[in-house]
Amino acid sequence: MMTKSSSVSREPSALGKVWRGWMSLPLWLQILVGMILGIAAGLALGKDATMLKPIGTLFVNTIKMLIVPLVFCSLIVGVTSMQDTARMGRIGFKSFAFYLGTTSIAITLGLAVGYVMQPGAGLSLHGVELAQEAKAAPSVMETLINIVPTNPIAALANGDILQVIVFAVALGIALVLIGDHGKPAIKVFESLAEAMYKLTDMVMKLAPYGVFGLMAWVAGEYGMDMLLPLIKVILAVYIGCFLHIVGFYSLVLRGLAGLNPVHFFKGISNAMAVAFTTSSSAGTLPASMKCASEYLGVNKKISSFVLPLGTTINMDGTALYQGVTALFVAQAFGIDLTWVDYLTIILTATLASIGTAGVPGAGLVMLTLVLTTVGLPLEGVALIAGIDRILDMARTVVNVSGDLVATTVIAKSEDELDEVHYNADMQESALIAEQNAPVTEAKA
Repeated sequence: MMTKSSSVSREPSALGKVWRGWMSLPLWLQILVGMILGIAAGLALGKDATMLKPIGTLFVNTIKMLIVPLVFCSLIVGVTSMQDTARMGRIGFKSFAFYLGTTSIAITLGLAVGYVMQPGAGLSLHGVELAQEAKAAPSVMETLINIVPTNPIAALANGDILQVIVFAVALGIALVLIGDHGKPAIKVFESLAEAMYKLTDMVMKLAPYGVFGLMAWVAGEYGMDMLLPLIKVILAVYIGCFLHIVGFYSLVLRGLAGLNPVHFFKGISNAMAVAFTTSSSAGTLPASMKCASEYLGVNKKISSFVLPLGTTINMDGTALYQGVTALFVAQAFGIDLTWVDYLTIILTATLASIGTAGVPGAGLVMLTLVLTTVGLPLEGVALIAGIDRILDMARTVVNVSGDLVATTVIAKSEDELDEVHYNADMQESALIAEQNAPVTEAKA
């Protein structure tokens, strides 16, 4: 009897089975389910769904808690990740300049697509309290003067993001310049950054519940009118990503390196597929390295430095997404942005891209950063979170493609690109790479 009773007691309850099944789902699917259940609850409860809003507010507050320390630590780690030899310093400078330049263009393209397509124009959520907190835009001169903090500690405490970014970049450069004396501090920031990445991962596990609370409140307050514009957001982001990859990157390859873009896109097709399915730039890095050496003819001495650096600081796709979604939130909450706000979004997203790559939920965290900088309500994050996985697939393809474009262009500028290898078809390229492998190792 004891054995039977013991075996019965060990049987998991129906609730336990449901919970284990829920926890086994990937996070993106949990967020999607949370969004759907939140919408259903909001439509069922109507105005009474306001009682669920504190759940979402708590999630928004936890994201706010992350922004300053995450950006500060990861920015310093991104800047100090460059090597200090003369050659790596030159290649690092080229990579850094290339990534920041293409990111600024990506965010500009995202703003342009958002402005033309008006994805949030039909929502009219202007009654939300936080929408009234949008601050008046400062003048250009005030923006330029205020970008440098007079008191970095106060900037960190007050959450002045642009000032935090400027101070972190400057401190990172200084730590690199002082050589061995800076290594202990760099290790501290690397440890803090890893802790922040873990904390971000912990906070993102709360996302399904936060999204449920906010979506229930929004659906109960505004009904079905807020759902259709989300399709326009997806369409706008995918159109922007397509234009950036096929249009802008082709121009860069042809104009800066004199290379045929068709051979490039054939060569990176495997990495693009991995990026689309995994939605992870870091997870795609092995495939990117393989494509660079086997199909594009890039010397491993270049790809092994530029590609990991790009995984850290290059976020063209995410920056483009910031442009579209920031305008979506502004339009949805009835907030008119000035051209100074547009410039602020471009500057913030470009500089923030240095330190947010590789972080779980990086797109949403970076979106909160951009929205905070121009005073847009963070409730807009909940509207985006439910479709974030769909958007993440497209923007990761742009990120990975941008890494490989930079690697190819820089390799050409350093005379480390085998153009015969580059222009061969994929089977010939793999054969050439196999034949050249011993030679490459001998050179290294």
